Amino acid sequence: MKPNGTKDHAALAEDFIKDEERVNWHDGSLWWIRQKRDKAAKNIPEWEELREAASQIKSNVISNLHEYLLQFEANLQKNGITVHWADSAQEHNEIVYSILKAKGFTEMVKSKSMLTEECQLNEYLAERGIDVINSDLGEYIQQIDNEPPSHIVLPCIHKRKEEIGELFHEHLGTEKGLSDPTLLTRVARKHLRNIFMTRRAALTGVNFAVAETGEYVVCTNEGNADMGAHLSEVQIASMGIEKIIPQKKHLGVFLRLLARSATGQPITIYSSHFKKPRKGQEMHMILVDAGRSRQLGRADFRDSLKCIKCGACMNTCPVYRKSGGLSYHNTISGPIGAILAPNLDMKRHADLPFASTLCGSCSNVCPVKINIHDQLYKWRQEIVKEGYAANTKALGMKAMSWTLSSPGSYTAAGKAGRWVLKNIPIAINNKLNPWYKGRDMPDGPKESFSEWYEKNKDDKS
Repeated sequence: MKPNGTKDHAALAEDFIKDEERVNWHDGSLWWIRQKRDKAAKNIPEWEELREAASQIKSNVISNLHEYLLQFEANLQKNGITVHWADSAQEHNEIVYSILKAKGFTEMVKSKSMLTEECQLNEYLAERGIDVINSDLGEYIQQIDNEPPSHIVLPCIHKRKEEIGELFHEHLGTEKGLSDPTLLTRVARKHLRNIFMTRRAALTGVNFAVAETGEYVVCTNEGNADMGAHLSEVQIASMGIEKIIPQKKHLGVFLRLLARSATGQPITIYSSHFKKPRKGQEMHMILVDAGRSRQLGRADFRDSLKCIKCGACMNTCPVYRKSGGLSYHNTISGPIGAILAPNLDMKRHADLPFASTLCGSCSNVCPVKINIHDQLYKWRQEIVKEGYAANTKALGMKAMSWTLSSPGSYTAAGKAGRWVLKNIPIAINNKLNPWYKGRDMPDGPKESFSEWYEKNKDDKS
């Protein structure tokens, strides 16, 4: 448990794995998507060149971020878009509220934006009498169930169709027991269409922002960003400052990588470009820092700002697939979230970098070549050094460090361990040992490698 009494990743994962059938289904669904990603990548001979190009473009961006942001701001203003800067989540929310309040709006429709989830915008506006509906179907399902998204691309991937049918029965009045995905989607589409038609303010996230032209691109598979933006009188875009790319010609690199890495699709169904307001419409762009500058200043972790939020690292991570996204208690979950979260609050998120096997699969699939597992390992060292690791973990690491640094202690510990496993296995195979939970402990070997080598080193056969 965390010091403040809330559950940490291990405790929340323990809740999730109680339902073994759900865990197997969640694991299988995400691995199926990972395999689709692999097939899509193999179909492009220049895949690795694309990854390298994307990584280098993003390296250039984060090394010259201030220049690109100023260029982007100037071009936005030239295009007739009002620009706001927000240093924090609170400041972002205040700006959105001030825009809506000035127009007298009490309702808004929102397309997928993990940034606004990070800022807890819906809750902030609800406290001030403004109703916000998430229009992405997965996020809408999570919203009516009063849960945050569990995945940045597949927000309700942890829910079965029967659970969604029950939610729709309760909130949208569908027939009880209805669980056909096609019928449920039609009901949601009809409901959301009425919302699009009646709300006069719309907010979208931003996938890519082009410094050269002052335009931005929003990628969706449902067209919900387009519906909201095109029918609204006031269009707001909330964007993390790291979403910049230098020139329009670079878009092709990222659009080819994004959908293939996320879901194995060649491209998202809708890649919508927004550049200037139509006649009679207001457009606002909010550029949000919220800890990104701090991460930029951390040499070991600044490359995490290259992330294009495809979710590939989540789909391949064995810990994420088995423990579920909500166990990460942070807006961005999975391996990349475990790097970004300690930057925001190291004490609160000290457990997350340890929620990894460090197998490196996340780094292998990352479309912008972020060294995710190396950064997770580095965060562990930082967290222990700063004193935020749990006492049991810190003491265990010290004991392990002392044992591994002393050949005599290592040999003695090995002998003791083999003897205990052979003669009193209950000393290890019990509920007090966290490594025993959910595992079949192996039988101890009869001898160590050193002992085997001493006996066989002269055998040249």
